[in-house]
Amino acid sequence: MDNKRSRFTWLGGTVVLLVLGVIFGLILQNVWLGISIAIFVSLIWLIAVQSRRGGNQGVNDESHGQEV
Repeated sequence: MDNKRSRFTWLGGTVVLLVLGVIFGLILQNVWLGISIAIFVSLIWLIAVQSRRGGNQGVNDESHGQEV
């Protein structure tokens, strides 16, 4: 059930971001720019959701010796 919820969370967020990207593009009179920005932000959204789901939020990963 959690896997389905996570998938719908990402899918819902992606749809909202695409719609906002189109609206942003219409305001700037360049829909392709808005869609491109929305796709880029959507990929960042996917990484954030999957990191939160996997319990690996943040930059530091002490188990592998990586700290920023």
